[in-house]
Amino acid sequence: MPARTGLALALAAALVAGCADQNEELQAWMDQQRREVKPSVQPLQAPKRFDPEPYTQAQGVEPFSNQKLSVALKQEARQPNSLLASEMNRRREPLEAYPLDSMSMVGSVVRGGQQFALLRVENLLYQVKVGDYLGQNYGRVMRIAESEIALREVVQDAAGEWVERPAVLQLQERAR
Repeated sequence: MPARTGLALALAAALVAGCADQNEELQAWMDQQRREVKPSVQPLQAPKRFDPEPYTQAQGVEPFSNQKLSVALKQEARQPNSLLASEMNRRREPLEAYPLDSMSMVGSVVRGGQQFALLRVENLLYQVKVGDYLGQNYGRVMRIAESEIALREVVQDAAGEWVERPAVLQLQERAR
């Protein structure tokens, strides 16, 4: 065993001695390359001067404010033959505060010859009849069937014109 250890140490010493010559050669080559190669770095340009502009629109009306929207709706309602005119001049009903997708039809009832639909909104039950309003798009109940409520909504199209759009609330089956 000691002979093997001695042999291994002698071999390692010979390798280190052999590498030392190559290490000096490598170091000389690197020094030569450093002397010969000159980097070409372009100088940085001075930064452009920043002149801040004062914001003068802070006193103006915010373009997305409710005030501006209500003014635009009132101007639209004043125009003759506007679908919105009749909607703006009436009293809002409680179910117009909720979007249609938060309502679910849970049944229908005929009482005194008149058909009523039963709507669940936020775990409360409401009765609606033909002519009642619901939803946030001026939805008016046009027809009530056993399994659905047909509505007429007034919405803006892509051109900004107010148009009528049909909508339907289907009867929702309860999961058991």
